[in-house]
Amino acid sequence: MVLGVALPPKLSPEDRQAALAKAAANRRQRAELKEKLKMGSINLSEVLDLADRDEVVGRTHVVAVLESLPGLGKVKARRLMETVCISGNRRLQGLGAQQRVRLLKELGKP
Repeated sequence: MVLGVALPPKLSPEDRQAALAKAAANRRQRAELKEKLKMGSINLSEVLDLADRDEVVGRTHVVAVLESLPGLGKVKARRLMETVCISGNRRLQGLGAQQRVRLLKELGKP
């Protein structure tokens, strides 16, 4: 053991499988959310509301959500985040009220 370095917890095979299954389900839910955004069946304000109620959605990175919006790619999404003063590693649950308002305003949403 190296001093000062934390080791991962020892998990039983069952606990490890449960954690892997939960992680896969979370990834699947985030992928479905991004696909709904791309198809236009859900909008950004609905996603922001959902982030307050759903932990998986709340832990989704803002940039990933913005990149999934129709008409926004990687460059425009990052430029928008700079305009609204949102850090590149910010998650939806970490957005402040003013950041949410400015983000929707910049996208032309009420």
